[in-house]
Amino acid sequence: MAGDGRFRLHIKNNRAGEEVFRVTPDRLEAALRRHPEVARQVDCLVDWDLDEFDASMRTADGLLTWDLPTEDLRLRAPRLRWIHVIGAGVDHLAPFDWLPPGVALTNNSGVHADKFADYAAMALLMLNAGMPRLASAQARALWRAEFTTPIAGKTVAVIGLGAMGRVVVRVARRLGLRVVGVRRSGRPMRQVSQVYRPAQLADALGAADFVFLAAPLTAATRGMIGAAEFAAMRRGAGLVNVGRAPVVDVAALVAALESGQLSGAMLDVHDPEPLPPDDPLWRVANLTITPHVSSDAVGDYMPRTLDLVFDNLGRLLRGRKLRNRVRPRLGY
Repeated sequence: MAGDGRFRLHIKNNRAGEEVFRVTPDRLEAALRRHPEVARQVDCLVDWDLDEFDASMRTADGLLTWDLPTEDLRLRAPRLRWIHVIGAGVDHLAPFDWLPPGVALTNNSGVHADKFADYAAMALLMLNAGMPRLASAQARALWRAEFTTPIAGKTVAVIGLGAMGRVVVRVARRLGLRVVGVRRSGRPMRQVSQVYRPAQLADALGAADFVFLAAPLTAATRGMIGAAEFAAMRRGAGLVNVGRAPVVDVAALVAALESGQLSGAMLDVHDPEPLPPDDPLWRVANLTITPHVSSDAVGDYMPRTLDLVFDNLGRLLRGRKLRNRVRPRLGY
């Protein structure tokens, strides 16, 4: 901290990013008013891209950002104690060998919950109603009736039981679904009928009418859902991916849709993003594409982010445990 005892927080906005992810003066001022005790102890510099990055980081104690230049960070930011990433996923910063010892890294896990609950319910209901198939038929002017059964009593497998996965569990139970899950620890979870370890993934997939992917991208999850996993699913199952695109083998996904092994799929994450206009995925039948919008609420995302940041800053100043601490060894 500075000689005056104040914490210096560098806030890095990206000009290329959407407005929903920016710390604007009015959003910052409103958040400081909501956290008066922290406001009395912090100086904030709102920067754009790398305009003032190096000069500011020489005295910065904290950094709020999506991305950052990681090379020689300890030399560039000798006082840095804490970095907060304004997204739940941090795979774009991996591997974390650049992170100086003693610098805490936190993420935005949980900020997305309310908006994401709406998307999760919509996705499950759309898959149950056959909407990806109906939309594909409409695009070809085909009158193809889809008669389905109610969703209550069916089973969803939630792969990844972190903050977003827990939202899926809550929504699914509200819709009357049975829930099974997969998590690294295999620990039981309330409202989840059975929790499997990753080594038991095929068992979880085979038990489900819907598979909801909410896993982070790590070395262990990259390519986790491929041809063998699609074959393990019930024929006619539906798939949603809101985690990270490389968790799924795209060629295997397309083959599963074309063969009818999957009745439909919804993807909110893609590689690359934006998905180029000439990408073949745009023309795959029975596939619904949403442009990474499942969980970021207009007008609400950054205020919630700043509330988390200032709550954590208060914890840091009091020597308390930080919320959403990233574990570099695990990648999330």
